[in-house]
Amino acid sequence: MPPQVTVVVPIRNEAASIEATLRSLLTQDYPADRFEVIVADGHSTDATVPIVRRLQGEFPNLKLLYNPARLSSAARNTCVRHMAGEYAVVVDGHCHIPDRQYLNNLVTAFETTGADCLGRPQPLDAPNPSDFQRAVSVARASRLGHNPDSDIFSDQPKFVEPQNTAVAYRRRVFERVGLFDQKFDACEDVEFNQRVYQAGLSCYFEPKLKVVYHPRGKWQALFTQLGRYGCGRARLAAKYPKSITLPALVPPFWVLWLAVGPLLCLLWSPLWWVYGGLLALYAAVLLLFSVKLGRKVPLRVGWRIPLVFVGIHFGFAWGFWKEVVRRVRR
Repeated sequence: MPPQVTVVVPIRNEAASIEATLRSLLTQDYPADRFEVIVADGHSTDATVPIVRRLQGEFPNLKLLYNPARLSSAARNTCVRHMAGEYAVVVDGHCHIPDRQYLNNLVTAFETTGADCLGRPQPLDAPNPSDFQRAVSVARASRLGHNPDSDIFSDQPKFVEPQNTAVAYRRRVFERVGLFDQKFDACEDVEFNQRVYQAGLSCYFEPKLKVVYHPRGKWQALFTQLGRYGCGRARLAAKYPKSITLPALVPPFWVLWLAVGPLLCLLWSPLWWVYGGLLALYAAVLLLFSVKLGRKVPLRVGWRIPLVFVGIHFGFAWGFWKEVVRRVRR
């Protein structure tokens, strides 16, 4: 008899994509009585909940729980507390699952590797993207657009450190390290995986577990998303100072330099050459990367790539410093 699997789906206002995501999970080529999909809704104000309730009429292994705290960390904990499976995997409500063998591949990876948790690729190339979403997908997959310490764009199976990749866990992992920290409203997965790493538990990266994310469709939404990531990273650094890496510090300190540099230049005029030179260098690097990446896409997509990079870098920095200031004021 195959092992029981629990799919954890934290959601809030996912009406545009939740039905497709749930159907791709609920129609897996895996015995229906051996897996469950638990949705934890954080007070959605759109049609998300009615959609899930309608699907419950078709699929008895679909469960709907309520998450009054609204945070993704709380949603994950709600699902874990109710899980019946030996294995749990987290799938967000705006993901596309391209393979009906997904759960079979998950169980096989756990059983053949003996790993405590599994990581997966998470590219941003969902079906039917807008031009801006295509630009986000291209930029985020580049070294200039995401944390180079992460393997989420890799395609090589291997054992890895869990911090930036682990998404599936044996039940015993939660018994060992506890639940997700509900003080985090972003990067709660990285914080949890940091404890997994400190506990000496193993993580295997399995490309067959790929899920496809829908990129943000507007610049403002991208900026806000990266702001949440930046805030979460600052909060993570406060809790685990050794977790901070140089790539994560570059955007915040670059934006800080852009803000305070002119004041320093007023005190010592030769600094204007340094300030202007670094600004020109940043612009040149952005354009160089954008031209290189733009060769693979139509011009209507390519010209948006520099704007996407700016949104990524400045959004992350804004969230990072916002959290730092909040902590200093406290």
